[in-house]
Amino acid sequence: MSRKSWNLDRRTFLQGAGVAVGVPYLEAMRWPGMPADRARNEAPKRLCCVSFPNGCSLPDENDQENARWRWFPKGEGRDFEFTDVLRALEPFRDDLTILGGLSHPKSRELLGHLAGDSWLTAGDLRGDRYLNTVSVDQVAAHHLKQHTRYPSLVFSVDGGVGYKSRVSTLSFDFNGRPIPSEHRQRAIFERYFAAGGGETTDARREALGRGRKIVDMVLEDSKRLLRQVGKNDQEKLGEYLESLDSVEEQIKRNERWLDVPRKPFDANRLDLDPDPRVDPTAYLRATFELLVLAFELDLTRVATFMTGREDGMGFGDNFANLALGIKKGHHTISHDTGKGHWDEWGPFDQWRADQFGWFIERLKTVTDEHGPVLDRTLVLYGSCCSTTHNARNYPLALVGGGALGIEHGRYLRYQDDDDVPMSNLFVDMLNLVGVETESFADSTGRLPGLLGA
Repeated sequence: MSRKSWNLDRRTFLQGAGVAVGVPYLEAMRWPGMPADRARNEAPKRLCCVSFPNGCSLPDENDQENARWRWFPKGEGRDFEFTDVLRALEPFRDDLTILGGLSHPKSRELLGHLAGDSWLTAGDLRGDRYLNTVSVDQVAAHHLKQHTRYPSLVFSVDGGVGYKSRVSTLSFDFNGRPIPSEHRQRAIFERYFAAGGGETTDARREALGRGRKIVDMVLEDSKRLLRQVGKNDQEKLGEYLESLDSVEEQIKRNERWLDVPRKPFDANRLDLDPDPRVDPTAYLRATFELLVLAFELDLTRVATFMTGREDGMGFGDNFANLALGIKKGHHTISHDTGKGHWDEWGPFDQWRADQFGWFIERLKTVTDEHGPVLDRTLVLYGSCCSTTHNARNYPLALVGGGALGIEHGRYLRYQDDDDVPMSNLFVDMLNLVGVETESFADSTGRLPGLLGA
């Protein structure tokens, strides 16, 4: 929908004498059909989780020759110093907290790559049977979905769900099942941003009605079949029925939002056809740009992005070669212990942090009617391992959310033991985005020191 002549853009500037000054949000900046909660100035609270695989570059703290390639900063508290690896985050020092020593107790003895399945769940994946649990993003999505068109966005470099220990998604539903991720930017844009591909509202309403009828018929037939099959088949059909329930729920959500126009936006910055096999920088930034736009438009308030799979799987393993000319895969680099090892792993971690820093800069630059998007977006960045196969001392950065009540600008180091599980961090994260809770998974309380506790 085009903006009326009397509608002002949120990024309107007063210009004169060679100076451009941003103006505050004004009533004239409202767009036709703005949802009521946004019109009433109810500020959103958002959660985003971004992961990278295979741990991080961690030479010994006393290795003076290679110390600059250590992922974690020097020092502690407010006096920490970034190494070369995270130097791209220096401009956002006051917007972030680095966390060291945290991990999931039930994942510490797992082969490191399997721990990737539990990064956002803290699930117990020990033993032969795969029993994962809900991920923290989906708990947030369940509570925040009332405000947005979509409960959450689930992205990865490879798409789909992968398989045990080599998943290609960070998100798991309330039954512990992986939620398929999306990875093709054009398809993502057409599904979430294009408002029906140009069809009229009546045509989209008719299509949604047909979708509901199909789901209703399949549900009815499946429930009849459920009474005629054995226990194992009942379990499989039960899972299928639950997936149909989620489809039906989204159809109903689409119907409720059908007459609410999307906020006008500029899509000129979007690259919808980047190829991760050719230009990984362009690919990652294209996905990050879609996340920024989704938050700016308030299409969702929860998102995850897996920037690479564990154990050399998928497109991401070749990023070091494509981006930096390193003639090894990421997983091989993480295992190599020869001379020059840190001079390969460190720069690649630095490149990854550069892309994440670009994302943070975009969140800080882009504004909605409540101010910079970053101020109300809590972003977790990190990995499920420290060094290869070591599911302890996860490299973690918590960024943004300054308007949600968190005080940043610190490096907090915890003892890597059972007293402070990473789930304590998830408890604080959920409360910061407005999901009141006292526990998550194996948490023992709040995370000491993060919110003044």
